Amino acid sequence: MKVYKRFPLQVAITFVAGLAIAAIPLMKLGSREIVVAVIVGAVMSTVNALAGFLAIEYSLEKSYTTFLQAVLGGMGIRMVVMLGILVLLIKFAGFHAIGLVASLLSFYVIYLVLEIFYIQKRVSHKNQS
Repeated sequence: MKVYKRFPLQVAITFVAGLAIAAIPLMKLGSREIVVAVIVGAVMSTVNALAGFLAIEYSLEKSYTTFLQAVLGGMGIRMVVMLGILVLLIKFAGFHAIGLVASLLSFYVIYLVLEIFYIQKRVSHKNQS
């Protein structure tokens, strides 16, 4: 399996596993409102991680400056967009705030670790070629 195919697969496995792990306590303790908020937070974080993957793939063969602008600048833009969506969902759509934020941040941290490892592997793979 090539390196560039691993990240989306890892994201998919993490998404499914994270929701599966959360399913038991959510079904016992959570209301429908909380379950929906947790799923939406997980989806938001997953879309964010995949957007990061696309930014990495786009910029990897470009100059170092372009790479940093795309990856770090893209991360800043993605964070601002996610914050805006988060505020809209809580303030205007009435989503359960704790469920949404906890899910979003939990998946975000895991995906961020995966993204860092992915960048490291891709850069080292690029330097070996």
